[in-house]
Amino acid sequence: MNPDYICRRTPSLNESQDSVIELKKAGGIAVDDMGYAMSRLDTESDLFDDGNDITEAGSSNRTDEPLRKVDDEIAQLTNISSGPPGGLCQFMPGKQQLPVSPVRMLAGREGNFSGRGRFSSADCCHMLSRYLPVHGPWLVDQTTSRAYVSQFSADGSLFVAGFQGSNIRIYDVDKGWKVQKNILAKSLRWTVTDTSLSPDQRHLVYTSISPIVHIVNVGSATIESHANVTEIHEGLDFISDEYRGYSFGIFSVKFSTDGRELVAGSSDDSIYVYDLEANKLSLRIVAHTADVNTVTFADESGNLIYSGSDDNLCKVWDRRCFIAKDKPAGVLMGHLEGITFVDSRGDGRYFISNGKDQTIKLWDIRKMSSDTSCNLEFRNHEWDYRWMDYPPKARDLKHPCDQSVATYKGHSVLRTLIRCYFSPKYSTGQRYIYTGSHDSQVYIYDVVTGAQVAVLKHHTSPVRDCSWHPYYPMLVSSSWDGDVVKWEFPATEKHPPLRTRRESGANNTIEGDS
Repeated sequence: MNPDYICRRTPSLNESQDSVIELKKAGGIAVDDMGYAMSRLDTESDLFDDGNDITEAGSSNRTDEPLRKVDDEIAQLTNISSGPPGGLCQFMPGKQQLPVSPVRMLAGREGNFSGRGRFSSADCCHMLSRYLPVHGPWLVDQTTSRAYVSQFSADGSLFVAGFQGSNIRIYDVDKGWKVQKNILAKSLRWTVTDTSLSPDQRHLVYTSISPIVHIVNVGSATIESHANVTEIHEGLDFISDEYRGYSFGIFSVKFSTDGRELVAGSSDDSIYVYDLEANKLSLRIVAHTADVNTVTFADESGNLIYSGSDDNLCKVWDRRCFIAKDKPAGVLMGHLEGITFVDSRGDGRYFISNGKDQTIKLWDIRKMSSDTSCNLEFRNHEWDYRWMDYPPKARDLKHPCDQSVATYKGHSVLRTLIRCYFSPKYSTGQRYIYTGSHDSQVYIYDVVTGAQVAVLKHHTSPVRDCSWHPYYPMLVSSSWDGDVVKWEFPATEKHPPLRTRRESGANNTIEGDS
């Protein structure tokens, strides 16, 4: 599949009028119980000029509390990367509204109002971001084991799913989701906590509640990869020399963009950096005062690292200028409970975090500080997210020193380290934030307005992870119910109906803990 096809193959005016479905804001016609509303198909061009605001999907599960508006700079950056051309809005007749319809976009291109004679990347994003992957779902896999990880490769050709029952499956997306490699993990403790594909997609690393990270050759011809039986799963030792004999677990691992290093967050409050070329641990930072649940590189340089911990704090680490050992470049406060995941916008400036206080927060690292004194009293020590519901009285609490740029609410973060992400840059201009949820759903928020634009309902257990295809309107969610399913727009191919577990064959089942 060629991702450039999306923008190259632009429909004619007549094709667009016959094929475009506009998704109205909340209060539109509910077509089913999927959690979004959609208007009827209308081939009249005045559909796009009727004066109504248009959003791609609306949620039937919105919160009544107004969300804190995002600041002007990130709003401007988002609108630049996913907004319509200014020339089109200036010269095209009729009412000016967003989003601009495909008919008007095509007319603007034919009239060369942009002066480029073609669609820019922002124009493509403006077109594609209208069509959220909310149709379906269709089954990718169904197991008897909890799914903990689901990740597309950087080019979208591969998909990785990790399960509690020791299995990690790599699917070839371009070949009908055929299983390319079925990995049986070695020395698994409790579950696969994380996986990461190398940038060249030749190797995969996986982690567990263990200080040993295993690496597998993804490119080999062997489909059934059983650790040290059919293939060698090399163990990378993350125990530093001064802590020999001490054990811990690793919750998060990421390849650097050049594939030369791994960064990991652990249960011993530390961040680890492993040099793959030298085959040794290169850095250990005692980063937090509680479990480091999540780490990621901020950008392609690999110099900045973001971390999130059960001490409620997000921290920024600059490897070029450590002022003192284990001292961060800055700290960001705002969450009232521990942080389960962080995802970088990739620009070395903005990132998001999912928190056990049931919120996602958007951060600008230029607002970070070194003083954390006002953070200490806000940890709720009487509450444990692993088995208790979030206290209703805590939902209205606000951090007095909140440094976040925006807060997004509606989903639920309980029982497991639920993950959140920016939507893809290529197809949406990172216009959205999406997240799994303890209530078995996937939530999609608008970065700028904070609105829930879609809620995807299918699963019967917590959705720990989900992944949006980097180029196409396709999202895959995985759940503790064992289902891995995909959502799309449009639904262009016929898919078999979802099977019940009784109907599932033995070849489609992974044995493991429930």
